Amino acid sequence: MGVIFAFSAQPSLNSGLGLVDQVGRKVIHFAEYGLLCFLWWRPLKTVTNPRGAVLLAFVLASAFAITDEFHQTFVEGRHGTPVDWLIDSAGAGLVAVILWRARERTPA
Repeated sequence: MGVIFAFSAQPSLNSGLGLVDQVGRKVIHFAEYGLLCFLWWRPLKTVTNPRGAVLLAFVLASAFAITDEFHQTFVEGRHGTPVDWLIDSAGAGLVAVILWRARERTPA
């Protein structure tokens, strides 16, 4: 979360590659919030039930995405958008679904 915050505080991460840069940054955001969901899930599964851990990990990652987008509204040259939050939450959501389904396949 600290790394995400640090990158969000940068005035511009534009590489000058146009569409490639734009799409690449969205893919990276999708992946980093998926990773964040997974990293939250690991400790949460030790203190709550498996389904609750997946749900809470997703909620925490998505909530942090909201705060990240809000933070970007204060950084010169950056802007936070609901679309970016949806992309971030979609990455977390994909990982949550994978974890949920993996749990369903694991014998009790």
